[in-house]
Amino acid sequence: MTLRIIHERAHLREALDAHRLDGRTIGVVPTMGALHEGHLSLVRAAKREADVVVVTIFVNPTQFGPNEDFEKYPRALAQDAALVAAQGADLVFSPAVEEMYPKGEQTRVRVTELSLGLCGAHRPGHFEGVLTVVAKFFSLIGAGVYFFGEKDYQQLRVIERMARDLLFPVRIVGCPIVRQEDGLALSSRNVYLSQHERQVALGLSAGLFGARSAYALGERHVGELVRVAQRIINEHARDGIALQVEYLEIRDADDLAEAIADATGLITPRERKVVLLVAARLGSTRLIDNILLE
Repeated sequence: MTLRIIHERAHLREALDAHRLDGRTIGVVPTMGALHEGHLSLVRAAKREADVVVVTIFVNPTQFGPNEDFEKYPRALAQDAALVAAQGADLVFSPAVEEMYPKGEQTRVRVTELSLGLCGAHRPGHFEGVLTVVAKFFSLIGAGVYFFGEKDYQQLRVIERMARDLLFPVRIVGCPIVRQEDGLALSSRNVYLSQHERQVALGLSAGLFGARSAYALGERHVGELVRVAQRIINEHARDGIALQVEYLEIRDADDLAEAIADATGLITPRERKVVLLVAARLGSTRLIDNILLE
């Protein structure tokens, strides 16, 4: 099937209705474009599970803060379309802002507890924007399997919660982080980094890997695990360039609860499934990463 690029809501619904009438299942990969191998791994996962794969490419204005990079966020629709076509995608939905946010719109979607703290604390309104546009995609595209990357770990959890709470007929699949050979998590914002900054940025993944190694050797003290990661991050500073950590926290992997330790600071129960999450700035570029400590 030749890739079809659709810009209007009505045309998307018509195309998907035709596929459903033929009994085909729908897989969806929501993106903001500037695609890399991480996104393409989601397309391949969708291709394995569904008959028709839809990739959304939409730089969503409501999830950017007033001083963030909405205007300069990379946009390359033709290149992105060629990449997903090579992976077997069938449809690209790339709407104008007016298609997704009708004139005079006033509605936002919010998940309360899960969106607090972590990125929610440092990017006020971000998750409301994410959830609002994802809810619109759920409404437009309808029943299907939706694929999201685990690099945006908190985002994945709040989307799962919204889908359950609002009874959307969707199944959500979280897919593993894709890293470059040196460990750096793939991100569309990596293009902002100079070669020198990129070497400093490796401190994020190195710090997470170091904490995971300590955990594997039996360390269960939350403070010590965080200190291991922070020390390694600090060691990657070069020539006055350093990662400015916004948060570095261990949370419950399922519900992101903070209360994971006893009075002595030890994770309880000992084999509890936990995740170490980090966000940091390198100049004007914000990077996030995480790792399950198991």
